[in-house]
Amino acid sequence: AVSVDTNGLVVEQFARLVELALAHGINLHDPRYVGLQVPAPVPLAGLFDCIGAVINNPMAIYEMGPWVASAEQALIAELAGRIGWEGRDSGGIVTHGGSIANLTAILVARNVALGRSWELGIAPELATRGGRTAKLVVHADAHYCLARAAGITGIGTDNVVLAPLDDRRRIDPSRLDETLVTLRSAGHPIIAVSACACSTPVGAFDPLIEIAEVCQRHDVWLHVDAAHGGAALFSRKHCGLLAGIDLADSVTWDAHKMMFVPALCAFLLYKDKRHSYEAFRQNAPYLFDPSEPGLADFDGGLRTLECTKRAAALGLWGVWSLFGPELFEDLVDVTFALGRSLYEQLNAAADFTPLHEPQCNIVVFRYTPSALRDAAPAELGEFQLHLRRSVIESGDFYLVPTSHNGVAALRCTLMNPLTTPATLAALLQTLREHGQRILNRAS
Repeated sequence: AVSVDTNGLVVEQFARLVELALAHGINLHDPRYVGLQVPAPVPLAGLFDCIGAVINNPMAIYEMGPWVASAEQALIAELAGRIGWEGRDSGGIVTHGGSIANLTAILVARNVALGRSWELGIAPELATRGGRTAKLVVHADAHYCLARAAGITGIGTDNVVLAPLDDRRRIDPSRLDETLVTLRSAGHPIIAVSACACSTPVGAFDPLIEIAEVCQRHDVWLHVDAAHGGAALFSRKHCGLLAGIDLADSVTWDAHKMMFVPALCAFLLYKDKRHSYEAFRQNAPYLFDPSEPGLADFDGGLRTLECTKRAAALGLWGVWSLFGPELFEDLVDVTFALGRSLYEQLNAAADFTPLHEPQCNIVVFRYTPSALRDAAPAELGEFQLHLRRSVIESGDFYLVPTSHNGVAALRCTLMNPLTTPATLAALLQTLREHGQRILNRAS
């Protein structure tokens, strides 16, 4: 048997292990973290998350986690209301990340578009429709999980069609319409159109009203990946970026991004909650009690990829209950304003080149000192990668690489409300100093 040491040895060892883990990880709470779309979560959300870990109530069936299941349903209703889906017709699930949410949405769209494909497979269904391959149309800058979803669901990655973009890297509705006309004319079933709110590379918000009109005209499922940008619906200043999202059939929304709760806490929301039962047409009598059909909406295992699932929404429920939705509005407004501040500083600097005008807190740019003004694109891109590596290895800042029009660039996502415009000015100066050292070594 394990005994607790009365001299506090276990407590000391616990403290040492915590310090060890913290010392060798990356500190997202540092204002100089300007990297990926992963926030410094609200600390109290982490404490609520700990409760879920300790009680360990699995979320497949209501009777094994009644309180957390109820909290999930309340949050689903709140987020659906923010989208504009009022009443009892909408619904959704909580799942482990946007990739699973997007996969599930595409699976539902496939099952709706191709009848009995869940039971028979895609090939027999397509054979009854002329044998043409089915197509999934996605934003050309869509997250890579959409291509994975196509592969997993049997659509095939070669059948992912990239929707044409405009000069701000948003889906061009008129060219999308032409794409769907061409596919329909060739006899291809169209599984869905997946739009972005916003895209991962540059944070572009698609014109959803116009895209929805195109999808309605062609009777095509519209999915919106709002994993990052969904929280802008809380902001009176920025909610217009998502105008038309209520016209979608399904929406992915990650609370562990712009709602600042610990990962993973993702929502997949449906305009018509009946569609949530189209994902997995199965029966598990050892789990689900047919004598209580009214519990179906609370038995998440009927509609989620996971059976055992952690209480992922407890952190969100806790901070929302404590602080209200105003907290999320403030976090969106502050971080989006930081994106604008960085863009303006880049614009004002002769030795930096912003590569787009940001719509949110994602900013892509290059450091372009005079010595590289006439450099070939490949050389300029390679310099950005070396520069970024030098900065992160120094511990001065953390930012990430990306590619813009095929050439490497630098990318910042401002996910910490403690970052200030002065922090961003220090970032630019740090990039200058490291860049000059690289150039001096090369000369």
